[in-house]
Amino acid sequence: MNTPVTAPAPNRSPLVLQVEGLRKSYGEIQAVKGISFEIAPGENYGLLGPNGAGKTTTIQMIAGVLAADGGRVTVCGEELTTVTTSVKSHIGWVPQEVALYDRLSARENLAFFGRMQGLSGKELTKRVEEVLHLTALSDRAGDKTIKFSGGMRRRLNIGIGLLHQPDLLILDEPTVGVDVQSRASILDQVEEMTRHGMAVLYTTHYIEEVERLCRRVGIIDHGELIAEGTKTELVKMVGERDRVLVNAVGNLSEGVNRVGRLEGVHQAGVTTEGVELLVDDATPLLPRIFETLTRSEVSVTGVHVEEPDLEAVFLHLTGRALRD
Repeated sequence: MNTPVTAPAPNRSPLVLQVEGLRKSYGEIQAVKGISFEIAPGENYGLLGPNGAGKTTTIQMIAGVLAADGGRVTVCGEELTTVTTSVKSHIGWVPQEVALYDRLSARENLAFFGRMQGLSGKELTKRVEEVLHLTALSDRAGDKTIKFSGGMRRRLNIGIGLLHQPDLLILDEPTVGVDVQSRASILDQVEEMTRHGMAVLYTTHYIEEVERLCRRVGIIDHGELIAEGTKTELVKMVGERDRVLVNAVGNLSEGVNRVGRLEGVHQAGVTTEGVELLVDDATPLLPRIFETLTRSEVSVTGVHVEEPDLEAVFLHLTGRALRD
């Protein structure tokens, strides 16, 4: 897939999306309680939350399909409501449920939705062919989508959201139920879009996707944004640390005694294979750890670093797994 992704039109605001104090209730149930965050051009922002946390309601309000009870959504410097039209042209929304006409071909589906987005003539034809190539569906362009696999349907659904070259693409669980190859293709597409300046709001149950794609992450629980930041910032926020496993032989007791006194090392102990450490940040500490062990007559034969992941952070913050 080498077709260039056309960059979105210049943004009059330094931010593509600003969400301020967003609220939504259903009777006495507060589904969303004053959520605020922002996304810059070319940024992929991950929104994580267990089932019932309020992320779907939040996404629907940001897409302008559900009215908020309070707060404000601004896209490219313009405030968005359910009745605004010009602002919505900046948004591409790809819902979790695939929306295609099964009796139409891939090309016909794209042409139909392209006209709904205001495209026509040569511009529409050009964009349809570009999107078919981008989603690796050119060779199946004339086939009815009822014959497509789940992964192909997902890719076409994303392509529909890209037709009008939005500034903000909202992806809700884009890889659910797809095969490994299609999943890899979708993730590649998302990375390509952000490299060309498109902002992406990404939700998924697969934390490894967020760790790969998203520079910043917002964690929602019980309708509130309880934490936000880069992976490194979130890990530090909850006090998670790196675990360093050093394969070594020699005077391990002396080595552990000395290494344990280094700044940034919180725990040090001897194992059957060498030394195990719990540290703040392994990367800058490793040279000093090796030097200290060598001076203690310890010979290092290997090292393995286990960094805390977002799964551990999520569990720490919410008390439950993402899929709960």
